[in-house]
Amino acid sequence: MVREIWGKGDTVLFIFAGSSAEFALNKAVDWLYFTGRLPADPLGRLFSTVAYARQIVFSPLERAHQTIDKMASIHAAVEAKRGATIPDWAYRDVLFMLIDYSIRAYEVLERELTTPEKAEVFEVFYRVGHRMGLTGLPVTYPDWLLMREQHLQQDLAMSHYTKDLFQQYQKHLGKLRYRLLLEAQVLVVPDRVKELLGFRKASLITPLLHGYKASRLLKLDWFLKSIILPTAYKKEIKDLDQQPGSAT
Repeated sequence: MVREIWGKGDTVLFIFAGSSAEFALNKAVDWLYFTGRLPADPLGRLFSTVAYARQIVFSPLERAHQTIDKMASIHAAVEAKRGATIPDWAYRDVLFMLIDYSIRAYEVLERELTTPEKAEVFEVFYRVGHRMGLTGLPVTYPDWLLMREQHLQQDLAMSHYTKDLFQQYQKHLGKLRYRLLLEAQVLVVPDRVKELLGFRKASLITPLLHGYKASRLLKLDWFLKSIILPTAYKKEIKDLDQQPGSAT
């Protein structure tokens, strides 16, 4: 199920549209500012994060473990440089976003998932978190639902980082693409995120989704994606629809 979700470029883009909104609200977002990479190049950071996630999802187990270990090593180096430790809850928040937005994005673009399918998504990312040595992880999908809601209530807040990140999104995307990003975020984020960001309940692009789904049947979705995202990332956009490595 996870490979089906992460094997489609438009679904991946919606996953990170939602994550980019919630990232900006996270109380530990200052860690993403420490290296300066996120505000300097939010789209580049997006595609590098996508590359890591897809390597994990589509690689054989040993190679996936190597990628996870590399991510853990990068985080450890940042912690050492700053002389502080990233809170366990912040790691869990990122993992929870990947679970939640994988489900939400797929349901927006494809169909509603069954409870066993959602549990499968949870279990895949639970194994990622366990490999990274994260503590306090929920061990079942129902447990995750409860903890996810707790995290949404406890770990998010508006801050000057929130406002700055959204300014950077607009700067790097341009006004039209930025508006599309906001509408995509409205489609996938939970009510708590909408409340904090002052989003309306419904997205203006909801009526356009049917036309977009039709374009995929006609193989025109690549053209539409190239309009939505900057041409500087043309190769990265095209790579989203290609499965890296060999799935076993």
